[in-house]
Amino acid sequence: MANTTLKKIAQVLDISISTVSRALKNHPDISAATKQKVMELAETLDYEPNEMAVNLRSKNTKVIGVMIPSITNNFYDSFIAAAEEEARKAGYSLMILQSGDDPAAEKENLKLYRKSRVSAVFACLSHETTDVASYYKLKEVDIPVVFFDKVPDDHSFSRICIADEDAAVLAAKALIEKGKKNILAIFGNSQLSITKRRLKAFTDFFEQDKKIKLTVEYARSSSQAEEKTTHQFQSKEKPDAVFCMSDEILTGVMKSFQKLKISLPENCGVIALSDGFFPKLYYPEITYVETSGYQLGKLAFERMLQCLNGDKDPKELFVTPSLVNGGSL
Repeated sequence: MANTTLKKIAQVLDISISTVSRALKNHPDISAATKQKVMELAETLDYEPNEMAVNLRSKNTKVIGVMIPSITNNFYDSFIAAAEEEARKAGYSLMILQSGDDPAAEKENLKLYRKSRVSAVFACLSHETTDVASYYKLKEVDIPVVFFDKVPDDHSFSRICIADEDAAVLAAKALIEKGKKNILAIFGNSQLSITKRRLKAFTDFFEQDKKIKLTVEYARSSSQAEEKTTHQFQSKEKPDAVFCMSDEILTGVMKSFQKLKISLPENCGVIALSDGFFPKLYYPEITYVETSGYQLGKLAFERMLQCLNGDKDPKELFVTPSLVNGGSL
């Protein structure tokens, strides 16, 4: 009987509800004989305690919020898979909400997390979010926040990221080793810290070689990346390689290539920063620097457990990227 209550057990044994409750908790004031009767009947009736009520009383719902821009993004899907695995091991569950890259929706989701009294929150900022005041409200009610991937510049929060500078440098080195001289580099939202870090490391590396022409563009969507690529390849001096800061940009670049009938790597080379799923959908496979959402999820949860166990000091941690060679360079 899934709906069996403490009241039912008390009625059957003709004892008080408080006595049943204390017996189930092995309270020393309850006799061994009573405890045995209560435990045997509870097992017979398949009694299960109301975990939500217990958790609310203890101010620990054992639920962790996960705020992401979109659940359909493979990178965030990998992050969630890793976080859910670790959460289950630690006795937690996840409450996943999407912001849709809308700061207003993000703010409403944070209100819902507060009302639901979640134990903690993982958060990836929306593209347009510049104010993190709503996240401070979570800290004020003792709900730890760990940012991941797209993080604020605010150093008072724990932030878990891919080692963006290292990833950008690995891509730049691969392009130079292949002898590329006219490179189109397409980055994401120029206002995001993740873009700024990757852009600076990438462009700084090419400062060493003045013979290389580097054209930098920005795209906030796959369609924008497609437009920027098409425009560049309609010029007289066409790029001999394209760097894609993300999977979203990669899909736009490849759509443009298909329309323009540009062959890889004969007509142009391509390299991307990627979780690894999309590069394998193309032939030849795209060379990419792996930025693993799964590993990010593992590291983020490790840090979150530390926060939940009392280590509230903000920390910045990084996942190390690696180069995966395909046939696109």
